[in-house]
Amino acid sequence: MKEKEEKIKKEKMPKEKKEKKLPKEEKAKTEKVKKEKEKKDKKDKETSKFVQRIKKKWLIDGTKTIILVILIVMVFLTINVGMQSLDLTPLDFTQEKLYTLTDESKERVKDIDKDVNIYFVGYSDDDADLSLAKQYKSANERIVAEAVDANSRPDLAEKYGIETDSTGIIVECGDRSKVLTSSDLVTYDTSTYETISIAEEKLTSAIISVTTDDIPKVYFLEGYSDDFTLDYGMSYLNVYLQNEITEVETLNILSTGNVPDDCDTLVIPSPTQDFSEEAKTAIINYINRGGNILWLNAATAISVDLPNVNEVLALYGVNPFEVGVIMETDSSRMVAGSPNLIIPNLGYSKITEDIYSDGVILANATKININEDGLEDLNVEETDLATTSEGAYFRTNFNNTSMTATEGEETGPFVVGAELEKTITEANEETGESALTSRLIIYGENYFISDYRLRQDDQYPAIQISTYNKDLVLNSLAYLTDREEDITARKSTGTVTYTATEQQDTIVRIIIFAVPSVIIIVGLIVWQKRRRKK
Repeated sequence: MKEKEEKIKKEKMPKEKKEKKLPKEEKAKTEKVKKEKEKKDKKDKETSKFVQRIKKKWLIDGTKTIILVILIVMVFLTINVGMQSLDLTPLDFTQEKLYTLTDESKERVKDIDKDVNIYFVGYSDDDADLSLAKQYKSANERIVAEAVDANSRPDLAEKYGIETDSTGIIVECGDRSKVLTSSDLVTYDTSTYETISIAEEKLTSAIISVTTDDIPKVYFLEGYSDDFTLDYGMSYLNVYLQNEITEVETLNILSTGNVPDDCDTLVIPSPTQDFSEEAKTAIINYINRGGNILWLNAATAISVDLPNVNEVLALYGVNPFEVGVIMETDSSRMVAGSPNLIIPNLGYSKITEDIYSDGVILANATKININEDGLEDLNVEETDLATTSEGAYFRTNFNNTSMTATEGEETGPFVVGAELEKTITEANEETGESALTSRLIIYGENYFISDYRLRQDDQYPAIQISTYNKDLVLNSLAYLTDREEDITARKSTGTVTYTATEQQDTIVRIIIFAVPSVIIIVGLIVWQKRRRKK
């Protein structure tokens, strides 16, 4: 009986006392669930207040709902029209900003005081190259680019020979013009089959060429190098030269008998055969009338007798080149631990001022031997453009595999690039005549701006391994042809990644602005319908 009474007593025990006997873990869990429920209820209450506010102010009747939708649409349209009127530059996602006009191009065209029209015949308005061309207007209001149809502008099609179903780009300034094709705006890497855009260089060059009356002419001497010609060994350089404000031709002195009078600079690539007497005389006559020369000389492994070549070099105080190659020991001045791939120290000059701190890579360079003691007698002033480190050495025994200089090997620093200015006649103060000078820029390397690979496993030709390889040579030519405004660090076109066209750019903006607006509108409509059902 007593046990029965105890049982009844326990059943009648208050709920609070029972809870006190719950385990601590279970009690904590219960409290956590309770807090989460309270938090959710509070959040739902706040959301409900916001919803009620919208309902009271906007959704109390259909008229205000329609007004809300109209307001959202108007805001979107206003933003869209505003962005169109701003004529914003299309988005460019390429690493090198290949489809955004560079400051260098803007600087070169900003002072043009003539009207320039760029007609993209047969192109659509969303073409990426047309979009790039339109950016010139931001630098100079007188440069206008537009897409035109051959049917609507038969005068252009007829004048420049553009057929109805074909395309063409006409850069026109008064009576002067230049016609480009779509293939002119790209080049190709034959090893990777990659298409590389050179649209900006071509367009800027075309604009300058139709607005200037002074276009320099560069001749490449042919017939004396077995390894380097514009068509073989330096075809990439030829492409880059076409992008400059320069006319380029080859010169065979045996055919012409002289260096043409319109030659602003003569390029002599790595002679492996001696000049003929006729060629030597023609080059010396060219020098004596103030002609300029860019000389590229690769290292040699075989001794060749070149008396006439050496006679021309001696006019500037340059001694004959020797058999041998420069090797580096400074790890910071070589590429990937290869002592024959050197990164020279660039001297500060007009030629190098824009690439002064950047890397130029030379492969199998040779040293330039300058007769310092004889320069004064020759009326020659020398400026170093590129030198090696003091730890570099000149290797003449190619069977020697030592990574350091051995006994008898000459050590650096060595000159691998130099400018030598020779005064032909002094200035005459009485007659007011200026001094007549001839300038020689010489590099103890030729492979660095060639089509050859620096190493067997390299993907790109030497001229594309470093952007500044081509810049060093192109700047040298600009300097020798008295076009200092063309001396710059050019846009790299070695890598092409994704870029948005104008059409793609519009799609992105629609996604950003239109899609959220549509979602809001649809949401409001669905909400209103559900509300009415209730």
